[in-house]
Amino acid sequence: MEQQTPTVADIFRRAQALRLEHSDWNYKQIKQALVKEFSGGEFPPLYNLTIPEQDARAPEEDWSAGLSLVRRGIQFQDWNEIGDGIILSLEQTENYELQHGADGDRDDWHNRNVGIDEALEKGVGKWMPDELRNLIEGQNRK
Repeated sequence: MEQQTPTVADIFRRAQALRLEHSDWNYKQIKQALVKEFSGGEFPPLYNLTIPEQDARAPEEDWSAGLSLVRRGIQFQDWNEIGDGIILSLEQTENYELQHGADGDRDDWHNRNVGIDEALEKGVGKWMPDELRNLIEGQNRK
């Protein structure tokens, strides 16, 4: 069976899984396990340096903190460097959640709906027929 090339997101998800499986491990141990698991395999592609689902957990500047290290690791074909970057992103994301809670529910600055809800309500109120709006609002209340 042919082994698929892992993406950066795949490696990050594996780091998260290791964190859950071994809650007593520190970040260094998780990095060592990642490097051991992925060494000898193909390096992730450079065209897709992102971890899409992390955008819902923390601001981009936190979850993307280690991506420059990952990029350098891929360029120099160094799994230790890739592991450092993945762990930095994991640590930043976890620390952010511990300090601030989930993204989007703390204040207006982090709430992604600020400025959108009012415009949406204005647009819906202006263009949507009252019968249809009442029907939709009735379904949302249930």
